[in-house]
Amino acid sequence: MACFAHNPFRRERPVWSAPEFKYLDLIRERAARHFHRSLPGYEPSLLRDLPELADEMNLGAVLVKDESSRFGIQAFKALGASYAVYSVLRRRWRELTGDDLLLSAFGSPEMIKALGEVVFTAATDGNHGRAVAWTARMLNCKSIIFMPDDTAAARIAHIEAEGAEARLVAGTFDDCVNACASAAAEHGWQVIADTAYPGYMEIPGFIMAGYSTIFDEIAEQLVAPVDAIVLPVGVGGLAAACTAYHVLDCEGRRPKLISIEPVESACFLESIEAGDGEPHAAAGNRRSLMAGLNCGMPSLLAWPVIRDAMDLFLAIEDEYAEQAMRIYHGHGVESGESGASTLAGLIALLQAPELAAARETLELGPDSRVLLINTEGATDPENYARVIRGDRSS
Repeated sequence: MACFAHNPFRRERPVWSAPEFKYLDLIRERAARHFHRSLPGYEPSLLRDLPELADEMNLGAVLVKDESSRFGIQAFKALGASYAVYSVLRRRWRELTGDDLLLSAFGSPEMIKALGEVVFTAATDGNHGRAVAWTARMLNCKSIIFMPDDTAAARIAHIEAEGAEARLVAGTFDDCVNACASAAAEHGWQVIADTAYPGYMEIPGFIMAGYSTIFDEIAEQLVAPVDAIVLPVGVGGLAAACTAYHVLDCEGRRPKLISIEPVESACFLESIEAGDGEPHAAAGNRRSLMAGLNCGMPSLLAWPVIRDAMDLFLAIEDEYAEQAMRIYHGHGVESGESGASTLAGLIALLQAPELAAARETLELGPDSRVLLINTEGATDPENYARVIRGDRSS
């Protein structure tokens, strides 16, 4: 059963002034977009207009920012990982040479020789780890990626194809985060994590700044403002990047922001419901089909932004994600289980009886323009084919 929570902590103009929010300056300055434009193979992802789907849903427009082909790795995560790696190496270069690292020198033999061997490591349910491995391969560096031992074989293979070592951990994504941090401390590896935890706050900020490229592109691609944006929430990085982007844009009308989580990994919704303004671990089993959203604890950097400015929190069952994958497929959009979560949330929001009060609050109707983020393609091809056929999961 789907469930929701209104946000009692929401403020129209929140202020985030603590030192850890320095990454917001990077979002204001559009720094990541400038960096991404310098990378081989960069091009804006498509913003798809699906008028037939909008008609079916009795909405004015359904727009989909389609990240399924980003940099050839089928997911938006390349934006955050690459910008974080660049930011880390840029700082090392300054410490070593006293000069700034020019974008034209990023990945050059001179840079790699001067900085010496760097081993990058990350915890992942699939897409973030592949993005870190892809970036490391671009730099001829080694990467070691920690993954839950029940990760789909195709996602492991994708990471290994980037030249990374995949280490499987018994347990959840959060167990992988702990294993990664411990191994990195022991061996001197460079962690590129997309979740912030005590003692590790700066790099997740770089990753969130990297994601802001998506919203810079959208701003250029839109022909008219949107009324609502539906956002997937795992540890919260993408949702917080979008939220901060729109709060910092004081010139435009702020759209309604809606977060989507699996019911078994609803750490943000449950944290809001706790009522104390603090992040809490999800009570569920963290075993959703939406693998990229199977995160039990909010990122400590993403949480305050989402708490202060998200409008509505939704948690949905896997059945909605499977329905959304098939609907996307019928409209020519390839979307994996986590990628389809935002359409899944919109379907639930418009159809589920238990979400009637949420529908009334948002006032979505025939004139409403809704933006969805399709964060990934078919990163598990076998399961994707099963879902599209309509077969039951085993």
